Amino acid sequence: MTPKSIIGFILTLVGLVGLIYGGIDFTKGGVAQASFVYLIMGGILFFAGISLIRTTKG
Repeated sequence: MTPKSIIGFILTLVGLVGLIYGGIDFTKGGVAQASFVYLIMGGILFFAGISLIRTTKG
């Protein structure tokens, strides 16, 4: 594994955790603004990690 793919894997995991936490917070009726921040940041990190893994495979 190259360092880029390791960073991509870490970004994907952090993004997935952010998406899960934001989803749980949103469904429990937490503060809506904070839930959206977790969901948006989680989505950005998740897709950035996926694209980084994709580009380093080839």
